[in-house]
Amino acid sequence: MAPDRQPTLTGDLVILRPSVAEDRAPLFAVASDPLIWEVHPAHDRWKAAVFDPFFDGGIACGGALTILDKASGAVIGSSRFDKWQPELDQIEIGWTYLARACWGGAYNREIKRLMLGHIHRFVSTVVFTVGADNVRSRRAMAKIGGVLRPGTEGRLMAGEMKPHVIYEIRRG
Repeated sequence: MAPDRQPTLTGDLVILRPSVAEDRAPLFAVASDPLIWEVHPAHDRWKAAVFDPFFDGGIACGGALTILDKASGAVIGSSRFDKWQPELDQIEIGWTYLARACWGGAYNREIKRLMLGHIHRFVSTVVFTVGADNVRSRRAMAKIGGVLRPGTEGRLMAGEMKPHVIYEIRRG
């Protein structure tokens, strides 16, 4: 059975819902903060010319989610389910970014808990691809129980191949 990659998920802090074309402007308003991308391999994603293909890719993949602050209803970021590999019983969660006001762990932990709880009904393994030098995301992966796989893989980011590490979380 194909996983439902665009659910609506509700927690104490956030609501995740399917992204739509009208989310471009509010998501770019969040993403246009250069500090969000400071340690990310795609460090220039705060620019409209770089953000637009990133957003379009999310819509095209059929797994993009817009993250709303539950209390205010404001758009605070985005994440995705993508790269489903039925032969491996695996899917990737990633492309997540949050407004800096939501940094510090509670929001990210809830987002990932909601996403993992949902997608583990369909697949046994969830992977997260993280820039090898992205210490912020690597710390966040450790906090939510990600297990580092050996090795690295290259991904094209900001016009050059950048090394990435893979974390996984298996259905428990």
